[in-house]
Amino acid sequence: MASAIRVLLAEHHALLSTGLRRLLDAEEDIEVIAEADDLEAVVRHIHGTRPDVLVFDLGMIAGSAHETIGGLRARAPESQVVLITMDDSPLVAQHILACGAIGFVLKDRADDELAAAVRAAARGEEYVSPGVASRLDGALRGRLAG
Repeated sequence: MASAIRVLLAEHHALLSTGLRRLLDAEEDIEVIAEADDLEAVVRHIHGTRPDVLVFDLGMIAGSAHETIGGLRARAPESQVVLITMDDSPLVAQHILACGAIGFVLKDRADDELAAAVRAAARGEEYVSPGVASRLDGALRGRLAG
């Protein structure tokens, strides 16, 4: 078997972090190598661990998404960023992807989607929770028509 996908998990709610870690640890091909509960810890860990994928809670973004995600990508360009959130807005998803993330997963769908998003990110493929993705095209068409 190829080496496991190395994940840095960044979630500021301890209960959610524990649950997300258990979800990912249950996967044979995914290894959570570090956890962080704030942006400072993410920056520290990203340098020391060089994860393949950074699973990052949207609520931890400090300032602008562009600066936060862009800064993380600059510090570790080999690490892909998957954002997890409760916000199911297709426009937020579009913005997050435009800021440099490769994945957008709804927290209430993480049990079904997070591992798939991590695997897609590790392959360099974009992943958006299907419920959001199905509305993404329509939201963009509506904005362009308006």
